[in-house]
Amino acid sequence: KKRAELAGFPANTKLEKERKVKVSRVRGGEVKYSLLTANQVNVSDKKGKATKTEILNVVGNPANPHLVRRNIITKGAIVETKLGKVRITSRPGQEAALNGVLVA
Repeated sequence: KKRAELAGFPANTKLEKERKVKVSRVRGGEVKYSLLTANQVNVSDKKGKATKTEILNVVGNPANPHLVRRNIITKGAIVETKLGKVRITSRPGQEAALNGVLVA
């Protein structure tokens, strides 16, 4: 494979107090932002109103139950917030790094 075709390492976004973002240069001189640590999430209710709230704990992950013990947040992970349990719908390792919060 050529260098541009190789995959990168997974971000493994962790639940921590401080938000950290990794910036990497990709083909064409563009940059990608990977969210390495997060502590907040945008929770939208059934009416469509979004509220920024703090993540308390990672409760479940249907992709890999071993990620729960390490508090790693992926798409589909179930996290506990002050508003209740929510499911992550964004891809924290590849998006949602600029605004600083995940989308649930």
